[in-house]
Amino acid sequence: MDRETFRLFGHKCIDWIADYWEEIEKYPVRSQVKPGDVKKKLPSTPPDAGESMESIFQDFQDIILPGITHWQHPGWFAYFPSNASPPSVLAEVLTAGLGAQCMVWQTSPAATELEEVVMDWLRGMIGLPEEWAGVIQDTASTATLCALLTAREKATSYNSNQRGLIKPLAVYASEEAHSSVEKGVKIAGYGREALRYIPTDETFALIPEELERALEHDTRAGVRPACVIATSGTTSSTACDPLEPIGRICNSYGVWLHVDAAFAGTAALLPEKRHLLQGAEYADSFVFNPHKWMLTNFDCSAYFVKDPSLLTRTFEIHPEYLKTGLDAQVKNFRDWGIQLGRRFRALKLWFVIRSYGLEGIRNMVREHLRLAGIFQKLIRSDSRFEILAPVNLTVICFRMKQEGMTEEALERFNADLLEQVNSSGKAFLTHTKLRGRYCMRLAIGQANTTEDNIRTVWDLIQKACTHM
Repeated sequence: MDRETFRLFGHKCIDWIADYWEEIEKYPVRSQVKPGDVKKKLPSTPPDAGESMESIFQDFQDIILPGITHWQHPGWFAYFPSNASPPSVLAEVLTAGLGAQCMVWQTSPAATELEEVVMDWLRGMIGLPEEWAGVIQDTASTATLCALLTAREKATSYNSNQRGLIKPLAVYASEEAHSSVEKGVKIAGYGREALRYIPTDETFALIPEELERALEHDTRAGVRPACVIATSGTTSSTACDPLEPIGRICNSYGVWLHVDAAFAGTAALLPEKRHLLQGAEYADSFVFNPHKWMLTNFDCSAYFVKDPSLLTRTFEIHPEYLKTGLDAQVKNFRDWGIQLGRRFRALKLWFVIRSYGLEGIRNMVREHLRLAGIFQKLIRSDSRFEILAPVNLTVICFRMKQEGMTEEALERFNADLLEQVNSSGKAFLTHTKLRGRYCMRLAIGQANTTEDNIRTVWDLIQKACTHM
């Protein structure tokens, strides 16, 4: 492609994105294609000769776009938000154009130093201790794996100092913890049998006394407790584990404490929500995702550690071809995580924070909390419905109830109701199970969602009820 063609289609792509955002409500939120629909429209072999951008772009609109589920639609209430924003997209374009590989300081000094600065900004924005240091990971799943690996190395080092006695290791997490914990435990080599799920209370938060009981039992049995993963804002219901008592327990046992606040961490931008992280200062590591609720395109996960030397000792390696004369003076973020190669993620975070400012982002979060309050009131105004979990942020878990129905029948009934709403194309919700009870799950956080969209989804639910 010559530069003029690149310039022409560069403008065309940006114009298309701008139009897409303006017209996004004309698309069904959830893709309406059936399995195999996209694949059967694509050739089974690649072209021998290059094709024109006109043809490629047309196929993008005709073949690919119908198979896209629209996360930026204001009727998006599924899973979790994954915000895109104009400044973030523009930064991504620049990042792609630069094509920088940001593994060490020397490969792009600005990438490393900008990452240091924006992570310091973020740390202060959500009120974490000043002495903590941060690094951008791709996802919270990767950050959790980093925490598990660092905790394993610390515990293994402890074991090696105990006169050669090697104890088995154990990891502890709430029964409501994210699935990445179990996956990380297996990848990190602990083994699935090393994971202890700790019971939760009526709010679906981890019970500290149960955690301490498990730690004491393992210690007496000759098992070395290595890591506790607490969650502020669980995936199903945004339950918040009590970090302060958990932190004190972990400190007394010398156990690594990792706090997963992937979604809820953004709420700590608000002074009135800072209590969600009360006790986080006891943690050894902490993660939240600007790519969820902070207007930053996927992927961008902020991982903070109390002692960076433990992190780098776990991951650093010094092959000759990566050594530079400046290594003692700079940070090389290749040593702060699993990957050697790193994208220039700090640029989009910098664009977003500067473009919206702290108050602009706070205003968005406050508006979403207000909308969650409106939806709660709508549910509570209709005696046919019930809310199954405390609403700590903007996730509401609810269901329609029917007297005399078994749990199995209620599950089928509410699943059918959910499918009717999602099939409308005007909204997309997902489901979860809490204590075995099936419920619909509405997650507010898309940047352009308004009160009209909240009332639209409630109207869709009401209409679906009349056809049940």
